[in-house]
Order: sequence, then C-alpha cells, then structure tokens
Amino acid sequence: MPMTPALPDTYSKEEKEEIERRHQRLIDAWQTRKEAQDLAEVDKAFYFAVEAHKDQRRRSGEPYIYHPIEVATMAAHDIGLGRTSIICALLHDVVEDTKYTLDDLREMFGEKVSRVVDGLTKFDKLEGTESLQAENFKKIISSLTYDVRVVLIKLSDRLHNMRTLDSMPKHKQLKIASETSYLYAPLAYRLGLHAIRIELEDLAMKYTNPTIYNNIRKRLDEVREHRMGEMRKFIEPVLVTLAKAGIKARAEIKERSVNSIWKRMLDKELSFEELYGSFVARFITDCPVDQERLECWKIYAILTGFYRPNTAKLKDWISFPKTNGYESLHAVVMGQTGNWVEVQIRSQRMEEIAEKGFPAYWKYKSDDQTESGFDIWLKKAQDLINTESNNAIEFVDNFKLDLFSDEIHVFTPQGQMILLPKGSTVLDFAYNIHSEIGDHSIAANVNSQLSQLDRKLRNGDQVEIITSEAQHPQEKWFEFLATATAKSRLKNGIKEFRRAFREQGEEKFNEIMKKLGLDPTKANRNAVMAVEKLTSAIDFYYQMAIGKIDERVVRSVLKPQSGNGSFVRYITFGLLGNNKEKDETPSITSSGEFDFNVSTCCNPIPGDDVIAFSFPGEPLQIHRSNCLKAIQLSSRYGNNIVKAKWQPKSEIAFLAELKVTALDTAGLLNRMTNLLSNEMRLNLHSLHMEAKNDVVEATLSIFVHNTQELDDLIAKLNHMKDVQKVIRKNASEGK
Repeated sequence: MPMTPALPDTYSKEEKEEIERRHQRLIDAWQTRKEAQDLAEVDKAFYFAVEAHKDQRRRSGEPYIYHPIEVATMAAHDIGLGRTSIICALLHDVVEDTKYTLDDLREMFGEKVSRVVDGLTKFDKLEGTESLQAENFKKIISSLTYDVRVVLIKLSDRLHNMRTLDSMPKHKQLKIASETSYLYAPLAYRLGLHAIRIELEDLAMKYTNPTIYNNIRKRLDEVREHRMGEMRKFIEPVLVTLAKAGIKARAEIKERSVNSIWKRMLDKELSFEELYGSFVARFITDCPVDQERLECWKIYAILTGFYRPNTAKLKDWISFPKTNGYESLHAVVMGQTGNWVEVQIRSQRMEEIAEKGFPAYWKYKSDDQTESGFDIWLKKAQDLINTESNNAIEFVDNFKLDLFSDEIHVFTPQGQMILLPKGSTVLDFAYNIHSEIGDHSIAANVNSQLSQLDRKLRNGDQVEIITSEAQHPQEKWFEFLATATAKSRLKNGIKEFRRAFREQGEEKFNEIMKKLGLDPTKANRNAVMAVEKLTSAIDFYYQMAIGKIDERVVRSVLKPQSGNGSFVRYITFGLLGNNKEKDETPSITSSGEFDFNVSTCCNPIPGDDVIAFSFPGEPLQIHRSNCLKAIQLSSRYGNNIVKAKWQPKSEIAFLAELKVTALDTAGLLNRMTNLLSNEMRLNLHSLHMEAKNDVVEATLSIFVHNTQELDDLIAKLNHMKDVQKVIRKNASEGK
C-alpha cells in the first residue's frame, strides 16, 4: 500500500490535521464510482494541490488549500459530480495562482483535466477589452460547447467564495455579490441547481441589501416555531389519508429563502406579515417513473379533499416541465387557520432533479427519451456562443436576455410546442421559426384573433404568422423584440435587404462628389458615416439610395462654411455629443472635493446602503447598492467601484418617492399636505392621486435630507387615519 505523502511544513500541526479532515470529508461526499484507481487519481490531485498552494493564504488567514478542497466537496456532494470533476475542482486555481502551467497538468493528469482547468482559469489582464468581468464570464459560458463541467465547477467555486466573503473589503464584496446575482445565480437556475441558486441569491442580497436581508432573517426567526407548528398540523391529516390509500409519500416543510420572500414582498407590495408562502409544504411520492403523474394528481385530489384550492394559482410543471428540467405540481390551498398555504407535489426523481439539476437529469435520462428542455437550452446556448460577436458585454447581455429568462410555451398551428423567453412577442416567435418568416411578417392570428407584431405572447398561445413578399425587415422592429436571437436575425435581414441598394447608393454618392469637386474616396465616405453615426458601408449606401443622406448632408461635412476643408473637429463634436446622455440629476458637490450624480433610477438618500462608481472624466455615480442598474454595473465594471463614504452637506435635500394607499375619505389630501408642509416642513416636489372603488393611490415625491427623516415621515403617514399602506418606491427598503 503506497505511503501517504507528508504535508508541507508551511502548515501548522493543527492545519495539517484540518486539511486531512477535509480530505476525508471530500471522499465521504463523493457519491459516484470510487474504485481503487479513481481514489488514487483523486489523492494524487489532492496532494499536488496541497503542495502547489503551500505558501498561499486567504485574506482570512486560512491556508488557501481549504478553498479548492471545499469546491471539490461541493462539486461531489451538492452537484453529484465524479472523479474527473473532483480532480479539476482541486486543481482549478493551480495555473492561475501558482508556478504550474497547463502543460504541467496535461502531463500529470491528462488532456481532459487540462482543458477543464483552462476553462476555469480567469484572464487577469486582457488588452483592448472594455470589461474583464464580461470576458471571464464569456470564457466560462463558452465552455458549454465542449464540457459543461467547467460551468458546474465554477458555480461551486463561486458559492464557496460567497460563503467566505466577509473577509473581503466592502467594495470587493459589492463587486462579487453583484456579479453573482446578475450572472451566476441565474446560471445556476438555468442548470436546475435549485439549492445552489437559492444560496447564491441570499448571500448576494446579504451584501447588496444588508438592511432588508437582516430584517427578514430576524422576522423569520421570530415566526419560525409558530409557523412550523401550523404547517405540521396542516400536513398531518393528508399524510394519514395518503397512507390509507396506499400511496407511499413523505412530507417536508420548506422555508423560503430571504431573497425569495423579499421579491414577493416587492411584487405584491405586501409586508412580511401579509405575505403567505414564507413556508411551503412539499409532498414527495416514491413510485416508478411511469406512475409519477398519476400519483402526483392523486395526492392533489386528497389534499383538496381537506383544503379548498385557489384554482387560479395551480401550476402544472409536470405536463410542461421548465427548461431547466424542473417538474412539480404547485397549488395554493386555504389552511385551517384562515391563511393560504403553498403546496408542492412531486416524485423522488423530480425532487432530485429540482435540487441537483443537470447532473441528476443525466442520471435518469434513458437512451430513447425525447429531447428535453435541458437539451433544447444547451443547444440554444451553443448556438448563441457560436454566432455571437466578439464584444463580451454584448454577448453577456444577449445570453442573459435569451437564456436566463423564465420561459413560456406557445404553439404553432400544427400543435408544435415552442419555448420562448417570457416577454417574447409575435415577431420573436416568427424569427424563432425562421429568419425568412420573420423578415416578411405583417401580422399574426393569436388564438384565432388578428394581432400585431408587437403583441406579447402568453403561456399556451397558439400563433399563426401572416407574411407578405412585399414586406421587408425594418429598424423600428427592434423596439418590440425581446430575444437576442430575433434581434440578431433581424439585423442580418436588414443587412441583406439593404445590400441590394449598394449600386444605386454608390452612383448617387459619386454624382454628389463630382458636383462638389471632390473624389469619392473611402476617407471622405467614412467622414460622412462618422457624422451620421453609421458603422457599415451597406447602411451608408442604403441611406444614400433612399435619399436620407443627400447633397446637403455631404456638403455640410466635407465642405463646411468655414471653408477650411476640415471635418475632424465636427466628428469629435458628434462623438462627444453621443456621451452626454443626461438622465441623472445635475452634479452636486458634497464637501468641495468630489462631484457626484445622484442616480434617478433608485434615488439614493443619505443613510441608504450606497455604492459609488468612478469613470474617467465623469462625476461619481451614486446608486443604492440593491439597485438593479448598480448590480449590472458592478457585474461589468467591478474595478470602477470606489471606496467612498457619502456624507453630503446637511443642507442638501434629496428626492424620495412614496406610494400611499388609503381609503377615499374627505380631507385626506389636506391631512397629508399639512403633515408634509406644516408639521415636518418638507418640500413637496409632486403629488399624484387616483381614486378607484373607494381606494386612493397617491404617489408623493418629496425632498428629504436622510433616511431617518424619511422613516419618520413614513411612520407618521402610516398612523394617519384611513391610510392603509406606505411604501418607498424604486427598490424600496421595505418600510
């Protein structure tokens, strides 16, 4: 029996013992085949990684080797990966952080391991790139064309980094957390890794929205024991009846994640106390695959024999599985205490796929099984990777648009089911069928009703596209396309349509240049293109052919009134004008040292958790740290996050917006304005009120100095007679 290698002396005795303990935990977590040769290969990678990282420490002071061991353990236990993946997880940082190269790994562990580790190795520097974060994400995603294990290991790596993020400085926390919620949590969802996705979302929220995160955690702690008792009483009679009916099933009570609860509070504009579904009852039946559907519906029938269902909330993900493989019946029923209870019903196979996603799906897949949502999604991902441009940010945006959205099922006239991202329109459907159909679309019959191309489709719609040879693709169509695939096909269609006008456009350009006494050179053409903000000669000659660019335009560029023949200054002015998109408030000086813009997308005020971005030549951009735009910016430009304390002068007031719901009673408006102006002496920017069915919804825009002042106003409004609810708008802090 071979001797176990001695651990390097750079580790203390206690650390060596901990490393070996974690090593054994990794082996115990490994669920797939573990023959002697497999164990020997994993041990070889383990001790190699221990040696390679012997001089490295994490920011917390712990030996760096703890990280790859934990990543490998997660890959083995939480995802169910096998030998090669465990080896790659142990080695995933070796090339990036030590003296060893891919060639060294290839020689010691083979081509497969080398290739996966290469996919996991980040760019630390890349010339000519706009966003290193986007380039690294694109590299990870591109691995789907050759080995999905790269992505699965990367998600384990990201999860462990998020679990240990406390030791990082604040700006790094925001960068990593934002990138996680914007990119990696949706990726985990798409691969069906439910448990990993939930933990990633919660950990990201812990850093981007700590106030709300801690508040909801505290409230869950306060109600957990009571709510669990209610749920046990709810489940008990159903289980007894299932056993009498000979149905082998168990029940679990699941607590919703903090992030999931917060999203529901925002969507439904409810407080924590008003929200049902913080705890979910899950019934899991253990039966053969061919009996799953029948067994699940039997459980539903027994459940609704005890509790009255809300039929509008029934969701059948068994007949129509999600693209990520998720299958389950979801129901909402009225419980014994007068509260709605959410229930999930599934088989043991469905449960395993719901928790472990892609790897579990492959475990159960049979050779004769028809193409699943997983297969369709993977093909779409591979197509997008193979056809996308070199621009990494555009690639990431398109990937998120097409492949991270929830999907809807729509049908062709022949009954063929088509999966589309939620929010897709008739024209998205047309381009999904074929580029030619999209290019010549004029309308559609949706459920036998004539509809325009911009109509948004809903689950279960049946769509028949109406085309005409006289129709051609148009730029305005971009405004109502929701999918990157359709946008790409429309772009190609426009290009092909305009290509036919090149000869006619060239003739017109040559005629104008001759009339002006100038040569029709490429440099002169490019000068006009720059001013007209055109990037392709095809578009230029098309605009010439249809008369949008005429002699007057060409003359103004190439023969300006000054007569000096220079157009460089004109082009520069045009480019500068492009960058002056002022959708934010004017620059405000805080302490005489920095200028900053208070972003109107989220209206931060002093006291909010904020994040600041610094871009060359621009004032600091201040956002609330949970703002969707801030999260997007952090996921792209994490290195532009600055360490800054926002301490504006006390006399500066900031705009905040409240939504007030109240009973429509006499004197309501007078009481509200009196509170604002006389009692609290706040300046009102705008007030909009709308009454319907004896209920008033009012939107107040007021100027406040900090969150404490806003909290006081909200509290006083909530105590006002007839006021039902007050919330802060723009990703509110849940007041």
